[in-house]
Amino acid sequence: MIDHRNDQVARRYEELEHLEASGVQAYPYAFDRTHTTAEAIATFSDDAPPITAAVAGRIVAIRRMGKATFLHIQDDAGRLQLYAKRDELGDEIYDRLKLFDHGDIIGAHGTLMRTRSGEVTLQTGALELLTKCLSPLPVAKEEIDDEGNRIVHDQFSDKELRYRRRYVDLAVNPHVRDVFRRRAHLVAAIRRRLDTQGWMEVETPVLHSIYGGAAARPFATHLNALDIPLYLRISLELNLKRLMVGGFDGVYEIGRNFRNEGIDRSHNPEFTMLELYVAYRDYTWMLEFVEGMVREVAVEVTGNAQVVTDTGETIDFSAPFRRASMLELVAEKVGRSIEGLGTPELYEIAKSHGVEVDSTMGSGKIIDEIFSELVQPDLLQPTFVMDYPEEMVPLAKPHRSKPGLVESWELFINRMEIAPCFSELNDPRIQRRRFEEQARLREAGDDEAMLIDEDFLHALEVGMPPAAGMGLGIDRLAMILTGQETLRDVIFFPMMRPE
Repeated sequence: MIDHRNDQVARRYEELEHLEASGVQAYPYAFDRTHTTAEAIATFSDDAPPITAAVAGRIVAIRRMGKATFLHIQDDAGRLQLYAKRDELGDEIYDRLKLFDHGDIIGAHGTLMRTRSGEVTLQTGALELLTKCLSPLPVAKEEIDDEGNRIVHDQFSDKELRYRRRYVDLAVNPHVRDVFRRRAHLVAAIRRRLDTQGWMEVETPVLHSIYGGAAARPFATHLNALDIPLYLRISLELNLKRLMVGGFDGVYEIGRNFRNEGIDRSHNPEFTMLELYVAYRDYTWMLEFVEGMVREVAVEVTGNAQVVTDTGETIDFSAPFRRASMLELVAEKVGRSIEGLGTPELYEIAKSHGVEVDSTMGSGKIIDEIFSELVQPDLLQPTFVMDYPEEMVPLAKPHRSKPGLVESWELFINRMEIAPCFSELNDPRIQRRRFEEQARLREAGDDEAMLIDEDFLHALEVGMPPAAGMGLGIDRLAMILTGQETLRDVIFFPMMRPE
């Protein structure tokens, strides 16, 4: 265990010992709170009879004035000022206030009043220590400059430390708590829209004996009870499709996926996805549904159809989302059509435009690299990129009018992939051929290529109805709608290298 004791910590431990020696239970089991801080403030009226209240929260400010002490406490709802007088509390209890510190969690009973400065305040008749804060919290100091600007000093603002000690970050930075409230609002808004359609929310296994549903490297583990290797899921897809085979017309899951890949501003090894599958629909129907849902959720969460990003750019969710062919977008960047080109020609095009590729890559992988490097950086506004090459999307139906392509799209917003969608492949013969092609790519060195899943093929032989499927990255959408610069700002506990 890291020894982080210092003079302040030692002093607080001594205070705790003094409090307990005087009969104070420093860690009681419960407190009968009647109001949150926000409810107490909202309840007070200058024209109504005095209201008594019991509130609780963390001390965020203390101002001692001899025979009176002002404290501000903070709970999940906001802040409230407490006014403690020696005459009301008595000498013994009032003197104990000297042993209370910034960061302690306390409960207070009293009567609501308004001070001369106009602040609603609880005039306390009783104070109770609920938890002693033994490790001091950072204390931000505020001042107003000559031009009326608010300046904050000594904030807990070191990014890496904030991610490592998220509990401190949340305790001292109310705006961070607000980001996660908006993320929760986002998930609830999506869930309401799906439930309203009559689709069923389900849960599928996290541990898989064969991983699939995406092109990614898995995390491997071992199940001792059966002495078999297992993998953390990289996608929700194949099990949700099995449920479609079983007779459900619409299923969705909001769950965690795990991919053993790099970490950057838009990638974390574990992340939250929504996946939705609807029977008897195709990718054009799903496109309209997703555009409407994303627009409505953006307005509900932010209050505005125009959202400002962390870089100050504006994303307009009110305008119709752009539709654009993937191959056409790539052709615009490389100066020629790439339709029907083989792997050697695509390899040369990539190299000539500075795109890093290698000999293990198939044509689909090379096109994906070219797209990621040359096209994706320009996709700020919501854009549906349509109709991918077959090799890139092994689980999608062949395009009904464009040979070599599949019926798929991906929604890009703020230069990030937010949601892929397919007209789902349900012909087991084609699916087997696609899996076998993936196996050849894996043998050639592509460790992200899919495995052959015989049980899934058997499920398709039983029969899956025509369907549209869609996945939506919850973390990335939350990042956009809350104006954050990285996924780490919308994941409570992002992956960090151990200290």
